[in-house]
Amino acid sequence: MKGKGTVAAAAALLGILLIAVLGLLIGKGVYGSYEKVETMAVSEGEKKGEKASLPEETEQMAVQTEPSAVYQEETSAGWPEPEEAVTLLFAGDVLLSDHVLNAYQSGGGITGVVDQNLLEEIQKADLFMVNEEFPFSTRGEAAPDKQYTFRLPPERVSIFQEMGIDLVTLANNHALDFGTDALVDTLDTLDGAGISHVGAGRNLEEAKKPVIVELQGKTIGFLGASRVIPETSWNASSSKPGMLVTYDPSMTIQEIEKLDQNCDYVVVYVHWGIERAEHPEEYQRAMGKQYIDAGADLVVGSHPHVLQGIEYYKGKPIIYSLGNFVFGSSIPRTALLKAELGSGQEKLTLIPGTSGAGYTRALTEDGEKEEFYSYITGISYGVTIDEQGEVQPVSQY
Repeated sequence: MKGKGTVAAAAALLGILLIAVLGLLIGKGVYGSYEKVETMAVSEGEKKGEKASLPEETEQMAVQTEPSAVYQEETSAGWPEPEEAVTLLFAGDVLLSDHVLNAYQSGGGITGVVDQNLLEEIQKADLFMVNEEFPFSTRGEAAPDKQYTFRLPPERVSIFQEMGIDLVTLANNHALDFGTDALVDTLDTLDGAGISHVGAGRNLEEAKKPVIVELQGKTIGFLGASRVIPETSWNASSSKPGMLVTYDPSMTIQEIEKLDQNCDYVVVYVHWGIERAEHPEEYQRAMGKQYIDAGADLVVGSHPHVLQGIEYYKGKPIIYSLGNFVFGSSIPRTALLKAELGSGQEKLTLIPGTSGAGYTRALTEDGEKEEFYSYITGISYGVTIDEQGEVQPVSQY
């Protein structure tokens, strides 16, 4: 009897120990489950900016337990802010011609020149750049033996401000239509209006000086150059106003290389090509690639007064001509070029338009846009453009 009692006592003690161990294991499992639920709930809540909630059966345990190290690390470190994209917008040639000024007067201001759809795109962009195809001045004499010479009084710069222009290139074949005094007046007028400029200056050092901006934490550099001038006297020198000329691209390439060392993204806006030609010259294609080899991330062209195609080289886009944007009586096809920079990738989009009687408007009908995208695809080199206007390379080298 005594042996049986001892055995029974031992069995009872063993049972108690087993129950205690089982309770510990269950408790640990519940706590571990709670800890995981709590961490996930708070993490998801923080992502949405909301207070996290726990299941009712675990809420009381939260009062009695210490938060895990993982939970403390996540809540103290926080979640990284999403990177904001930078939107750069480009248009081609802008001339405030008589047609444009008439549209401005009769249309009640800037909405008589550029429609609301395009103005909204400009307003949403972080920076809007165009080619200014004339000087702001009342001084100087018209260049001799030149078929077209343009000039606007300085007070008309207010139209640029209303249009939302942030930056212009002056490297073209009209900035010196009325001589160096008119060019200097243009520089002063733009400076006074808070509009940046590249491509021309009071001397060569200023003409080749880039504009560098910081947007959403990205450093972006802009350079302007021209391969179309009527005579060599338009070149800037160490002591004479003029522009950065790129017939020999070595100086432009040198400036691109320097800019690439200090910027996350480099834009070169170049005046080149043949007027009214929808395909670029071979030298344009060669030079655009030289610019990219030097460090350019985007090459934008003007001068032909019509749109030319698009090509990718080493993953970088060359837009050979954006044509006219605001100019004369009729522009059958025009476009805004939108470059969105973010998350290490660039999204390129064309916003198609047309112009008549000095009024530039966006194309809004599906059929019009489809025809436009098909046309640009047909004159480009290895790219496709989808129904939203997004440009994608099919092949690049």
